Amino acid sequence: MQDARWTIGGCGGGLSRSGGPSTGRPAAWIVLLMVFASFVASRPAVAQQANEAPAPELLLMGSEYSEVAPLLEIDFALSVTGVVARGTVIQRFRNPTEQWLEGVYRFPLPEGAAVDGLRMKIGERVIEGEIREREEARQTFERARDAGQRASLVEQQRPDVFTSRVANVGPGVEIAIEIDLQWTLELDAGGFSLRLPWIVGPRFMPGDPGEGARAITTPPTAGAARPDVAFAIELDTGFPLVSLESPTHEIALEQLDLHRFIVTLARDVAPADRDFVLRWRPTPDTLPRVALFHEAHEDEEGEDYLLLMLLPPDVATAAAPPEREIVFVIDTSGSMGGASIEQARRALMLALERLGPQDRFNVVAFDSDTRTLFPGPVFADRGAIAKATAWVASLEAGGGTEMLPALVEALRDDTGGPGLRQVVFVTDGCVGNEQQLFTYVQTHLGRSRLFTVGIGSAPNGHFMEGAARFGRGSRTFIASPNEVGERMEALFAKLERPALTDVEIHWNDAIEVWPARLPDLYGGEPLLVTAKVERFVGNVTVRGQLGDETFETHLPLEPGRPKLGVEKLFGRRKIAALLDGLTRGEDEASVREDVIAVALDHGLVSRWTSLVAVERTPVRPASQSLASGEVPAGMPAGFLLPAGGTSGPMLRLLAVGSTLLSMMFFLASGRRRA
Repeated sequence: MQDARWTIGGCGGGLSRSGGPSTGRPAAWIVLLMVFASFVASRPAVAQQANEAPAPELLLMGSEYSEVAPLLEIDFALSVTGVVARGTVIQRFRNPTEQWLEGVYRFPLPEGAAVDGLRMKIGERVIEGEIREREEARQTFERARDAGQRASLVEQQRPDVFTSRVANVGPGVEIAIEIDLQWTLELDAGGFSLRLPWIVGPRFMPGDPGEGARAITTPPTAGAARPDVAFAIELDTGFPLVSLESPTHEIALEQLDLHRFIVTLARDVAPADRDFVLRWRPTPDTLPRVALFHEAHEDEEGEDYLLLMLLPPDVATAAAPPEREIVFVIDTSGSMGGASIEQARRALMLALERLGPQDRFNVVAFDSDTRTLFPGPVFADRGAIAKATAWVASLEAGGGTEMLPALVEALRDDTGGPGLRQVVFVTDGCVGNEQQLFTYVQTHLGRSRLFTVGIGSAPNGHFMEGAARFGRGSRTFIASPNEVGERMEALFAKLERPALTDVEIHWNDAIEVWPARLPDLYGGEPLLVTAKVERFVGNVTVRGQLGDETFETHLPLEPGRPKLGVEKLFGRRKIAALLDGLTRGEDEASVREDVIAVALDHGLVSRWTSLVAVERTPVRPASQSLASGEVPAGMPAGFLLPAGGTSGPMLRLLAVGSTLLSMMFFLASGRRRA
């Protein structure tokens, strides 16, 4: 009999078993099983973390029975031009029951995506959605549902997590929900990245492991089929490429000309068990330093919208900062189990190798508790590095995701010295209290800069982006184990080189510019700014500090390539900037009023606006009731539990049962030996 080690995971993790050497004594594995059982029974937070949320799927509502409607497929139809992605996600469902049903499903979208369109298709019927205030949209949906009308409602739960409700789906009926969206791509270390989230990771809510996370996380159920995903991406890079690849999936490429491609999956479809990432890199010296997109606004004011991308100057030859303090934080919660903790350990070991003797550092690990390697920062001599490497190598995943105490420890600056202080935060971000964490970073950042490293198959993009933004740092995603070295190399190239700080941008005739407060820039990262202007004339001036020198450049403001959707991106960025006011303590009622006005003006889903579609004619007979009640979602990939449920009580019941069986086997073995 072999020893077994089990790890409970969440975002990209799971419950996995790895064999060990044979001990030759039956009691050994019994003791291990009893320890595991006792651990699970006493740690309900771990069970909650094990509930990795599913990919998008329809949750049928039924009072007398529970059944999951199969998700037939998810299709993405995208067009990428330069730094802007625009397209539609189509989710098709079928009601296999004999009842009229109401369904709820959750789905992820790229962080910062502007959602501006909804269509519900049932047979030949097409029902267009309208943007309304959230409460008004919900009431409209509920009235239509009760009246027997087909209706759909799309609400934002987080900037990257949305919920749809579909009412009065008839027996055997297939429906399709089409959602229009657009967003700007990531540009890092001279390469572009498009990330399509296909699965909503779990969001741990401190002090509230269940109900508080229900709006953004769905408990999984064994046996439910994962949906298949297909896509077609029309990619126009605008310049020749040296590479175009996906670190997460096998892809097929059709090259149309020098810089235009059609990208699809090599096997047509793939299961929605992890995010899809596509990366491409231009040939040297062909990446434009400036890219400008515009869209004319067809109203009486005649205003135009701009999206400006400016790459900072190359700082590869600049001297590294002479004095630096760096704190590494590693998430060891249950959701980091399996490949995620292995990636995180390797990432930190690579980071430790890059430290110089003049650097001071410390390492913090957290799950339900926070542990710090040294009492304070120490110089990175050979002995300290060896101790840190051994400590990181010993870390295992388990427990809850109590992130706030780890942030408190990481941002605690007892030395208060003049040098650069950097915090590298390695996590899957599986938390639901993002606003609380952003507020703490905003108010306690001091001289520190926070850099987030997203680990696993479905990291929380909202947390990664927001924490880096409020921390005046940057974010990095590691999509696969093969990328750890390359991505950490790029991150440390930023950390070891001076940033372009105190950035200012001056426009002629600009009415509004978002973001109003520009972030610090690091090598290979672009400055992306949206603006509303009266006319395309004059110059744009960009100024900042590059180490001890002042950097300044003047750009002629001339119409760039026309691009639909720039106005929507402007509205989305303005909404994001307004919501940041909540983190600074601004009055919520005032922020809410401003956000609603912008969202309605630009036709966008937001925290306080939703899309609702209603068919006028009732379809459900008055004599037929509408089933209600939520059904759990499907099991995520790699999660090994019996098909009986995955709740905390069930895990504890399984643990107690395992303990009793182990004790009985132990006693029986003792009698046989006697």
